[in-house]
Amino acid sequence: MSDASLTGQPPAAGTALRAWPRRVVAGIGRETRRRTRFILILAALTFSVVSAAPRPRNWRRTVRFEFRRALRQAIARGLSTLLTAAALIGALMVYQALYWLGAAGEEGLIGSILVTVLVREITPILVGLILLGRSGMVALSEIGRLQIGGQTYALEAQGLDTFQLLILPRACAFAIASFTLGIVFVLAALVTGFVVGSLLQVVHITVWAFFDRVILAMHTRDFVVFPVKLIAIGLLVALTTCLTALTAHPSEDIASLLPRGFMRGVLVILFTSLALSLLA
Repeated sequence: MSDASLTGQPPAAGTALRAWPRRVVAGIGRETRRRTRFILILAALTFSVVSAAPRPRNWRRTVRFEFRRALRQAIARGLSTLLTAAALIGALMVYQALYWLGAAGEEGLIGSILVTVLVREITPILVGLILLGRSGMVALSEIGRLQIGGQTYALEAQGLDTFQLLILPRACAFAIASFTLGIVFVLAALVTGFVVGSLLQVVHITVWAFFDRVILAMHTRDFVVFPVKLIAIGLLVALTTCLTALTAHPSEDIASLLPRGFMRGVLVILFTSLALSLLA
């Protein structure tokens, strides 16, 4: 026992001075852990989905049923909005590119411009936002009600794996839906832009020559990065919304979860698109 404890005196100033850096470091560590907790869990879920998806034993009848329902919902809910957005992008961006490049005598650059702007950047972000708004918020509401109401704990008490039942089928369904909607978006935007340009007598080439220029402008990495970007965005949109719902506190409500999940989803979409574009 120290002299300070025997005499009832406060600890020496040197001891308090040495404890001050520890408190600062501990505070920084707690805040860093709190800020990065969601990102670390999201990374762990991504690895778990990639590892579990190829295993047939993880796809029991209930999981397959949930996968089909989520896939049908993701594609059907987003298709009309996606076609509308594709028509607007085609009528504005694709037509403008055809018009101004034709006026400048640089029609040979049509393919490279459309691939760089439309295929590589605009399509993955817009498809991700549509998938997030039309289907991601639905998944967040469904799982959020289960979490807030305590049904997820009841499922686990019955021996059901919430990861396989709730997260795995939605993650795979959103990844496939994102890829499908991305291909449809590109084709619809290009066709709409070409039709508008033809009606306004801006385009002086056939539709086959137009698509040929677009395809020839694509590099080998585009045939890899573009699908990977779409699949990754769809996967992360599903995981972000599911994780936001499963980490909800019982005292919260759906109205407070929706803005949080949407903002997290937007950040994930933008970060994923930027990161894959830089890596490519």
